[in-house]
Amino acid sequence: MPTIEEIKEKLKTIVDPEINFNVVDLGLVYGIYLEENNLKIDFTLTTPYCPYGPHLIAQIPKVISENFPEIENTDVRLVWVPAWDPRKMASDEIKMELGIFDDDDDE
Repeated sequence: MPTIEEIKEKLKTIVDPEINFNVVDLGLVYGIYLEENNLKIDFTLTTPYCPYGPHLIAQIPKVISENFPEIENTDVRLVWVPAWDPRKMASDEIKMELGIFDDDDDE
């Protein structure tokens, strides 16, 4: 069975085409839960009206099945709580690319 880190690495191949960053570093993957041969992924979008949402969601089970054939079921659960906030959820590299700086940096 793959580790959660191995799954995250493969999910990094899924890129939001609108802003050209991967979904893991953007902070769109809220949770990865692996139990036996079943995988559940809590996932959100940058906005509820994201035009690429269905495409991104459909890519997740595809990437998992192509890379981890031992995982029999992949359930992607679209969640909205908490609302996605790149200042809190994106990686430091993404924040730098987007020009986002933590408010705490001013202190």
